[in-house]
Amino acid sequence: MNEKLIMVPGPTNVPERVMRAMTKPMISHRSSEFRRLYESIAENMRYLFQTEGDIYVLTASGTGGVECVVGNVVNPGDKIIVPVFGLFSERLKEAIVRRGGRPIITQTRWGAAPKADEIKKVVESEEDVKAIAIVYNETSTGVTVRDLPEIGRIADENDMLLIVDAVSILGGDDLPVDKWNIDICVSASQKCLACPPGLALFSISEKAWETIETVQRPFYFDIKTMRRFGERGETPFTPAIPLFYALDEALKMIREEGLKRRFSRHRICSEAFYEAIEALGLKIFPEEPVRSHTVITFRKPEKIDGVTLRSRMNKDYGVVISGGAGRIRDETLRIGCMGIISERETIITVNALENVLKDLGYATENSGVEAARRKLRDLE
Repeated sequence: MNEKLIMVPGPTNVPERVMRAMTKPMISHRSSEFRRLYESIAENMRYLFQTEGDIYVLTASGTGGVECVVGNVVNPGDKIIVPVFGLFSERLKEAIVRRGGRPIITQTRWGAAPKADEIKKVVESEEDVKAIAIVYNETSTGVTVRDLPEIGRIADENDMLLIVDAVSILGGDDLPVDKWNIDICVSASQKCLACPPGLALFSISEKAWETIETVQRPFYFDIKTMRRFGERGETPFTPAIPLFYALDEALKMIREEGLKRRFSRHRICSEAFYEAIEALGLKIFPEEPVRSHTVITFRKPEKIDGVTLRSRMNKDYGVVISGGAGRIRDETLRIGCMGIISERETIITVNALENVLKDLGYATENSGVEAARRKLRDLE
């Protein structure tokens, strides 16, 4: 079977080097071999998160990681500020509700990003707020919260925790955890890290530990237990060891490339997608200042069925993109600009989109491929 080009917002294409790492011999998670693997992952995760804090890897999905974090911070009745501006910020709110927390919601139009001054007003008007919990990159709308550094300052100045869901952006855009006063940052393996699905990653600040100590924590998701085992280079329960091998290799590849170069590659490829989509006469869904470098969300042509378009791209060109999510499910399409994204993946995807649109009767005089190529000249 021919390999597909997976251009959805996760899971993404996995490099051969990372795939091969999963074929290493099985080891015990209570062995010296595993402890060396754990320490290698920990060192490179701190580089990725740009933190001196504690880091952990959990055998779970990104959603599992988010629920783990919520379960270690939120007690019933706790007030948590949650900006809602898409499907995944709604899910974050729901996780807090299920835990018994009291989310204080700031609503932002889908396609726009929450502003720091709006959150500051809520902080000033509410008492006894424990934390701000925010999605950095909203995977449904393709919006990145560019005010996150200022939101971090607001949280720090008001002695609140800042919890960040970075599932669809860590490794694809800048996220200096310590510099931005982020107390807990959670992500996942299968998106910008170009790793298979199945691992949740997170960082914990010293300030966050003070709160974790006071919470009635879950069993499997108990971060305090993870800390105790992590001090000796182990996990509390049996981890997905082949995925740990894969993560170790993926993190080494990130370090070899360097964060600055990696972020630049994602940014340039995303701009190439945006230029190509607009050249084809299609509309980008999010506002320009907050467009994501990792998730490209755009409106489909009115008279073309999105399912048919995606099916034809898959069948005729072997390119897989996503439909919309949440309340914009039927009006948008999404492309993952993640992981190994380069000129090759960008051009193949734009070419498939352009040709299928023409085959389905969508007329355009401009070339999306040519628009993308002009932007991709900026790649190193």
